[in-house]
Amino acid sequence: MEGELESVVRLLAERRWPFRIHATYDESISRVLDVYEKVSREVPFDGLHWLIDHAETISERNIDRVRALQGGIAIQHRMAYQGEYFAERYGARALAQTPPVRRMLSAGVPVGAGTDATRVASYNPWVSLYWLVSGRTVGGLPMYGDDNRLEREEALRLWTHGSAWFSHEQDRKGLLKPGHFADFALLSSDFFSVPEDAIKDLTSVLTVVGGWVVHGTGEFGPLAPELPSPMPDWSPVSRFGGYQHAPLASAGHGLALERHTHAPGTACGAHAPRAVHTEHRSSPGGGLFGFWGALGCACHVF
Repeated sequence: MEGELESVVRLLAERRWPFRIHATYDESISRVLDVYEKVSREVPFDGLHWLIDHAETISERNIDRVRALQGGIAIQHRMAYQGEYFAERYGARALAQTPPVRRMLSAGVPVGAGTDATRVASYNPWVSLYWLVSGRTVGGLPMYGDDNRLEREEALRLWTHGSAWFSHEQDRKGLLKPGHFADFALLSSDFFSVPEDAIKDLTSVLTVVGGWVVHGTGEFGPLAPELPSPMPDWSPVSRFGGYQHAPLASAGHGLALERHTHAPGTACGAHAPRAVHTEHRSSPGGGLFGFWGALGCACHVF
């Protein structure tokens, strides 16, 4: 792996093209950073805004190495959906810093938040913000203490200005200020004052991108353009209409009542044959590799 990665990264660095790599396990991140450090001694990474995606089990040492190489980390809320299973397998102590968001920020590493939807988590940004603020799964399991939870404004900033860093757009995206793009949303309730558990049920009633209305409901509906059908055509959004018709809390309660496991590919009351969600797939034991798979990233192995 190292030889192929070195040649690719060297080419990208020489041509000043930003790059990102998906890595969950600290063991994988260590090997990746070994290569990056070797290349950067000859072709400095200054100003490239390269990044690592996921990094759930990254160590403090490797966080510092990312910072030294002027890289960033993109985090996603997979643990909001997989926290109970992770705790059952590895314990609450391991869960408490998965991922260590506060450590990343304290080290001065640029951090951006997203969903990695729709394969390993929901596309809904408010579920992710609920996770960052509450430190809980969608089922309500407490995962993080105060040392790994964010204030609401901190969490929102990771979603807006934090993620703009990855595309070199931090000087024109992510803040409501003169000179930045006119991107904003009017919400169904106030993110900063609703009860913590209600964050995940927030929706946009009006969304403006670049000064143009791209979404509207209720009294803002007439301002919104007609949208194309959801893709892919099998998306649950096509059938259920997204999150706006029922609070997510009710779905979480239903999942808790129906929690079960079964063999991969077999039928049950909740899943059709060969349509089994990753949470209910059997997975091999033997360390963290048994939880997220050998590659550590379900983005492309769902």
